[in-house]
Amino acid sequence: MRTIFWEDGVKLIDQTRLPDELTILHCRNVEELTDAIKRLAIRGAPALEAAGAYGITLAAHEKNFGSVEEAMEHIKRRAELLASTRPTAVNLFRGINRVLNVAIKAGSVKELRELTLKEAEAIAEEDIQRNKLIGSFGAKLLEDGDSILTICNTGSLATVEWGTALGVIRSAVQEGKNIRVFACETRPLNQGSRLTVWELMNDGIDVTLIADSMAGIVMQKGMVDKVIAGADRIVRDGVFNKIGTYTLAVLAKEHGLPFFIAAPVTTFDWEKSGKDVTIEERSREELLYCHVKCRQSLIAPENTKVFNPAFDFTPLEYVTALITERGVVFPPYSENVPKILK
Repeated sequence: MRTIFWEDGVKLIDQTRLPDELTILHCRNVEELTDAIKRLAIRGAPALEAAGAYGITLAAHEKNFGSVEEAMEHIKRRAELLASTRPTAVNLFRGINRVLNVAIKAGSVKELRELTLKEAEAIAEEDIQRNKLIGSFGAKLLEDGDSILTICNTGSLATVEWGTALGVIRSAVQEGKNIRVFACETRPLNQGSRLTVWELMNDGIDVTLIADSMAGIVMQKGMVDKVIAGADRIVRDGVFNKIGTYTLAVLAKEHGLPFFIAAPVTTFDWEKSGKDVTIEERSREELLYCHVKCRQSLIAPENTKVFNPAFDFTPLEYVTALITERGVVFPPYSENVPKILK
């Protein structure tokens, strides 16, 4: 099932409604799409690349423009709005900019709409193919009978289709390997319990849910063999990913377990270092209430001070290998990553 697609506007799976119900959200203008991005109805770095791309297409269809120049001015303003939604994931900006670079070549409003949609569809299709390749390369790192620990959601819902870290697991299972998964719940919005468990159960893959704080004892007891996570941005000295990833990396190193990151090359921002990237901080309500749908149920006093970063930074020294669509990259990363980015 595709997470996001074009059908008289942008349609996407509303991930805030899962696992209660599978709902397709129809975004008919950029405001609706930006709202969907902000409240995580669509999330995951590769999926955000497609959302950014489709967002430019959506902007091109919002009004009856008198000229292509008028349309481009409107689109550029909409691009700024889209780019402001999530500051950490680099893929969003790549999707926006790639379609913008095509849009400026249009000689008419009609051609503008055709070119932007064609490019957005190409980006979505490329994401599917990239994830299949990531899965194929990554599956070679998994052995029959392995138990894998993962965090957040890195499956179809985080991409256009198939997934990155979960895509590796899917590919290994498709090859006939018996793989078991331990999924961290991923507080505060529970993307692990709500989304990852839902995906894996639908695929018939053995999955066990654990609280984030249980990762240490699961490793200590020898219940997992490897850890695989995704990435929202990979810079020359580390990986930005869902909050809690750094904790897993440190624990994995302490227990002698391989720690893999699965991500497409579009996630690499190799010219930057960790200090150059802004980590998004989200609303205090995400920690104070049990769920977006039941905010009346406080789990902490209303006036509690809250620190709620969406991501953390894992130094590359903790990463055993980076799994990409161009192959598996091992240390030294300063030498080997530039080779796959050429």
